[in-house]
This record gives sequence, C-alpha cells and structure tokens, in this order.
Amino acid sequence: MILQVDAVDTFYGETQALFGASLVVPRAKVFALLGPNGAGKTTMLRSILGLTRPRRGAIRFDGKEVTRSPTHEIARAGIGWVPDDRRLCPTLTVARNLRIAQKRTRFRAWSIKETCEIFSPLEYLMERECENLSGGEMQMVAIARALVGAPGLILFDEPSQGLAPKIVGDVLATIRKLREAGVASLVVEQNAEIALSVADHAAVIDRGRISWSGDARTLREDGALRARLLGVH
Repeated sequence: MILQVDAVDTFYGETQALFGASLVVPRAKVFALLGPNGAGKTTMLRSILGLTRPRRGAIRFDGKEVTRSPTHEIARAGIGWVPDDRRLCPTLTVARNLRIAQKRTRFRAWSIKETCEIFSPLEYLMERECENLSGGEMQMVAIARALVGAPGLILFDEPSQGLAPKIVGDVLATIRKLREAGVASLVVEQNAEIALSVADHAAVIDRGRISWSGDARTLREDGALRARLLGVH
C-alpha cells in the first residue's frame, strides 16, 4: 500500500471535521473519495499533507509514518498535490512554475518535456504568465507541476471543477496514464460519475465519517447503492 490513513480525528479549532476516518490507497491504483460539499473530503487531503494535522490516528506513506511530519517533508517524500484552486504563482511563467517544482524523490522524476507530451498545449504556453491562462490551462500546469516533483502518489482535489468536458476528459486520461506508469492517485470529487469512471477503489465520506469503502466497480454498477450513499443514480 502506498498510503494508509488509520482512524484519523482532525479538528479546526474545537470543531471536529474527521471522526476516526480510515482509508487505504494501493500502489499504482486510483482511489476515489466521494461525498457532498462539507463532508470532509478536502480535510482528508489536508490531513494527509500535514496542512491540518490530526489530533489522533496515524498516516503512513510508502511504509513510513508522516502523521506529525511538516508539509515540506511530506512533499519531498513523494506526495504531489493538485488543489482545487490550482495555487500557481500567477506572475511567473508556466516554465518557471514547473522548474521551481522539480525535485528528487525515490520515485520517477517526470521531465518538463514529458509533461508537454501529455498536455500538448503546454509547449506553446511556457513563456506565458500563469495569471493569463484559462482555467483548463491552469489545471494542465497544476498537474504538470505535480508530475515534475517525482510523485508516488498525487492528491487531486475536485479536478473536474469549472472545466470544459474536453479538459475533464484530458484530466481523466492523464490519471489513467499515471496508473500505467506506477503512480497512485487519490481523487476527491463531488461528481461521482466522473471519479468512478477512472477509479479502481472508492470510499464515501459523510459528515467526517467513512460510510462505505470498496471496489469502485460495485459503486459504479449498483445504482441503488450509489443513490443511498450519495443521493445520485
């Protein structure tokens, strides 16, 4: 397993957001974490990244406990992040954003050239400042930035949000390519249909608790179960 989250309790001040939440992401697989807004999906990602540290429980990445590790050490261990708001440096060029994100981990390092082979428009955007990009272009850069950081796991927070269907298709195709290349993905999505179309495993979170976990195919093919857990067919 590349990631194990074991009985995590996370708080914002005195308000508890995760209640004994557990999940396991296998190596080189796609894991979808589903649930409505406010269910605790992004808090799970923040807990994994050390941005909001759990009070109780344990998080292990690549066999090592990272529960109390600072965020920069977690990133250097090989966890990439594609946040929902992209968080690019707006006044820097695409090329500069990618160069400053390059680092070595024990996992494969993707070159900037390779990211352009995945997203062909990037080649023509390298000298453009990120503040002048469209939402879809920013998403390409955000994924490329995660790749050049040599990840063993990439956390995707609402990757389809605000994107045209064509770009969503490109993002899903990229997640499939990552799996083929041995990179695991944890995809947080409100749109269950999109996430389940690419996922191997899935879990549903509701009010900070994992209410279901299993094979993504089960949730994809069982409309009644999906409706009960997520309120969608």
